[in-house]
Amino acid sequence: MLVAVIVGCEVAFWVVLLAGLIARYPLRRPRLGAALLIAVPVVDLVLLAATMIDLRRGATATFAHGLAAAYLGFSVAFGHSMVRWADQRFAHRFAGGPPPSRPPRYGMARARHEWREWGKGMIGWAVACAVLLAGIAVVGDSERTAELWAWTGRLSVVMAGWLVFWPVAYTVFPKRAPRDA
Repeated sequence: MLVAVIVGCEVAFWVVLLAGLIARYPLRRPRLGAALLIAVPVVDLVLLAATMIDLRRGATATFAHGLAAAYLGFSVAFGHSMVRWADQRFAHRFAGGPPPSRPPRYGMARARHEWREWGKGMIGWAVACAVLLAGIAVVGDSERTAELWAWTGRLSVVMAGWLVFWPVAYTVFPKRAPRDA
């Protein structure tokens, strides 16, 4: 059941975002568009409430509960960037805005970009772990929350891998621009 809520929230995120951008640009209703874009985080609150209610009612934490916490954390950390990314493309396509910006591809500028993205990932990790720990506290039974503890480990391994293979790798071995022959 919770997996369906997670999928529904992901779909709702994109539907509300798209509705806000359509209202803002093709329909030329900037206030309505802004209101819809501000409503995007409400989707995360729905997922948080559904997860905590399920745990409070006596459910044993499952993979889906941990996935919900991870989704929430990374949605908080990257949601603004995703909205900005979509807004730039809509503004360019429907309002004559400038072409969307692209991340740097080479050198230390790319390394700084990778560190910034990893930093956002760490914010997502921290929020997800806070939600996981809140779930553990709400349930108060270590047997029923073992899966939530496992998720803190999974997320930590993912963040360590991200650190090594992207920001550190691009810092130590910066990608160089191709030479013109």
